[in-house]
Amino acid sequence: MSGPTREEVLATLKSVRTPEGTDIVSAGLVRALSVDDGAVRFVMEVPPSRGEAMEPVRAEAEAALTAIAGVTKASVLLTAHSESAPPELKPRRPAEPSGPQPVPGVDRILAIASGKGGVGKSTLAANLAVALAAEGRRVGLLDADVYGPSQPRMLGVSGRPASPDGKTILPLRNHGVTMMSMGLMTNEDQAVVWRGPMLMGALQQMMNQVQWGALDVLLVDLPPGTGDVQMTLSQKFRVDGAIVISTPQDVALIDARKGIDMFRQMNVPVVGMVENMSTHICSNCGHEEHIFGHGGVAAEAAKLGVPLLAEIPLHLSIRVAADGGAPVVASKPQGAEAASFRALARRLVADGHA
Repeated sequence: MSGPTREEVLATLKSVRTPEGTDIVSAGLVRALSVDDGAVRFVMEVPPSRGEAMEPVRAEAEAALTAIAGVTKASVLLTAHSESAPPELKPRRPAEPSGPQPVPGVDRILAIASGKGGVGKSTLAANLAVALAAEGRRVGLLDADVYGPSQPRMLGVSGRPASPDGKTILPLRNHGVTMMSMGLMTNEDQAVVWRGPMLMGALQQMMNQVQWGALDVLLVDLPPGTGDVQMTLSQKFRVDGAIVISTPQDVALIDARKGIDMFRQMNVPVVGMVENMSTHICSNCGHEEHIFGHGGVAAEAAKLGVPLLAEIPLHLSIRVAADGGAPVVASKPQGAEAASFRALARRLVADGHA
């Protein structure tokens, strides 16, 4: 039996009312709703003073969900933290460590970043991960681009990660790369509609609760820009370096410059820049053409005092391979299209960054 739709779940929840008589959907109490294969979950966020009064509402909502045909599991979490309780009655939490912390078992963390979207950052991250694995490195890839997770498709990974104890998350693996992505936790066409605090919480969970094992390097594919995810990663975890991806044109370089400035403000070393879509070679006649210009990233890197790590060509097979679930480094490891990724991986290993 197939599970209920999101619309059916919301319609049912509208029958559950607060003590004031407003249904919980209209009252804005249904947060982070997930409807997947008969499992329905959501969070009810209430003010601290309302926690006890809303517990019966939470129980009613959970019972209403269980009664829906096709629902195999229903979970409603009530979040309300008391700030007015006397100090002796407040739960004692261990002091959080100050400053960025390492991830157990992970030797190095490399952030793969871009100032703007559409410059091929995730494609590069996937190919670089496979190339580093080909160099004998133990590689992990965290897809932290929460709003647009693409690594499951690029690495040909599907299915939900298992959790043996409800706390630890077991990542998936393909092409020699251990991978975790928010895209594995949601449907491919389902939008993630979260505010900053939820993004930050999700990132910390994927860093701390995923059983990464022993890794030489963990690549973190960041969302474009300079937002909450980048700041949380830099503040909470010991990031050993950042690689900033850009295309040669000025509008991309303006945003790349801002990305480098952000990492410097967060005390994260910038390993270097990569010029993506650097040149195009016609598959028919062999003519080389710089569609987006050429040398812009090299000039910007020199101006900012960071190395130019690689120039990646624009080639149809790179895009086709990624869409097919096998990055070109995996599908054509000896091909000309894979050569620049493998050279980048060898350079990072030689320089001690991976």
